[in-house]
Amino acid sequence: MPEQHFTPVPLDKSYRLLNHGPTVIVSAQHGGERNAMSAAWACALDFAPPKVTVVLDKATRTRALVEASGRFALQLPTVPMAALTKAIGTDSATTMPDKLERHGVRLFAAPQLDMPLVEGCAAWLVCKLIPEPHNQQAYDLFIGEVVAAWADERVFRDGHWEFDGAPAELRTLHYVAGGQFYAIGESVTVK
Repeated sequence: MPEQHFTPVPLDKSYRLLNHGPTVIVSAQHGGERNAMSAAWACALDFAPPKVTVVLDKATRTRALVEASGRFALQLPTVPMAALTKAIGTDSATTMPDKLERHGVRLFAAPQLDMPLVEGCAAWLVCKLIPEPHNQQAYDLFIGEVVAAWADERVFRDGHWEFDGAPAELRTLHYVAGGQFYAIGESVTVK
């Protein structure tokens, strides 16, 4: 065996090997209703135009708002938002219509766009849904084209994350399972 610490992982837990990318909060609105939920499965898909993917379960109210409006936002929550992030990912607006108020989610409007964004995050991306009905129904997978983006300049400058010199409370959250998050760690630069 070439690798000493080469240990099998049960297939039903294999997704966790990749599941430490940034946790996102997905927000959307339609017909005067706004909602936000946490999602652990989101990633970049393309550069030009920029595209992202996110998995939104059929049972979520946010998914219904995304499908109805054709738009959504992804936000990267920070360490002080861990409890809020877990709560709005666990509680559903379908059964708890006041979940945003109950969990202290503060929303603001995206500049020049009618899209609710969550305060306190490190970054925000507003997306136009690229309809892929088969992927949405079969895999709960949604694709969005990023039409606007913002970041907290204390942690993202000149197109790069700069966590090393930023306050620790601005580090992004990375969900692994069972209510456990990690905060992004130290930079490793290879020249």
